[in-house]
Amino acid sequence: MHTLTLFAGILCLFIVLFDAFQTIILPRRATGRFRLTNLFYKFSWRPWAFLVGRLLSPRKRETAFGYYGPMSLILLLVVWAGAMVVGFALIFFALGSPFNDATQQPGLRSDLYVSGTTIFTLGLGDVTPRSPWARELIILEAGTGLGFLAVVMGYFPVLYSAFSRREVTISLLDARAGSPPTAAELMRRHSYEGAEQALSLLLAEWERWSAELMESHISYPLLCYFRSQHNNQSWISALTSILDTSALLIAGVKGHEARQAQLTFAMARHAMVDLAQIFSLPPISNGPDRLPPDRFQHLHDFLCQSGVSVCTDPHSADRLRDMRALYEGYATALSNYLHMPLPPWISDQPHKDNWLAVAKLRAQTEAANASPISGAQQETAVHTIARLVDDHHDF
Repeated sequence: MHTLTLFAGILCLFIVLFDAFQTIILPRRATGRFRLTNLFYKFSWRPWAFLVGRLLSPRKRETAFGYYGPMSLILLLVVWAGAMVVGFALIFFALGSPFNDATQQPGLRSDLYVSGTTIFTLGLGDVTPRSPWARELIILEAGTGLGFLAVVMGYFPVLYSAFSRREVTISLLDARAGSPPTAAELMRRHSYEGAEQALSLLLAEWERWSAELMESHISYPLLCYFRSQHNNQSWISALTSILDTSALLIAGVKGHEARQAQLTFAMARHAMVDLAQIFSLPPISNGPDRLPPDRFQHLHDFLCQSGVSVCTDPHSADRLRDMRALYEGYATALSNYLHMPLPPWISDQPHKDNWLAVAKLRAQTEAANASPISGAQQETAVHTIARLVDDHHDF
């Protein structure tokens, strides 16, 4: 009986310490389906998502989802600490509860008390060890608790630093692709003369962002549960919109530099696939079609009206469909699991962006700097440009 208890205590400590090492310290993908962290998120996320999904208000629902990431981090630390307390208590119990306890007969309850006060370095001294083995184990447990606290204190800044870097780039996409971001809006806002270089630089930035996302979120999968500051933004929608744009540039747009689009697509798809595999999510092949034929025609007409040089050959839709098949299944799986909606290819009801007023003032400046015209003609031109900006929600 004591041998089994000793083995159970040692096994408990090994599981906790190895799991914490893989989660916090190891800078690569943690392996093992039955890890304590995996089980914790498996049995906490789905019930939380089920309950939050019953909320009727989208704003309250998104806010409740946003609580899960930080709360789960705190609860995971509590689980680790509690498991270590139990592990050392089982070892003490296997050694015959070698303590002097003035309040009660030494036993498992005293062992749990000593283990808890030791690992949190309280050192009350009301229960004292009476054997050399107990003294040495108490020293070992106190050192383990102090080291655990130090590692946790270094864990929080790393997580929030990675989260901040992720969100800054997502916020910058708002002015370039709308909110939520769409490939159609991103292409339209880069349809002016000489925009190829600006679009290529943007895709190069998102190639690096995708690489950083994959590196940080594979090492710390907890970051995948952290939501963006705004309800209509998420890392999944941003990554998907960049994949949509790259696929469109490769398969259906002429006149733009496609080399950078290929590099960005490869890196972004790599990140999407690897993050889906982190949660053991197979691609969903029978999900709703994000771009049916009528929507593709609408997208085609929208890009043509915006001045984008769209390929006119009849196979462009087939090429785009082949490109979409490489990543949409994984994006849909992640979207369903994390309850983060995917962006549309083209927005049906584009909202007025926050900086639209600035665009109107710029329209007035451009009209004033045009060729000399009469006051009435100048006023008409200002209203015309402002109306076009307002209708298209451009910058």
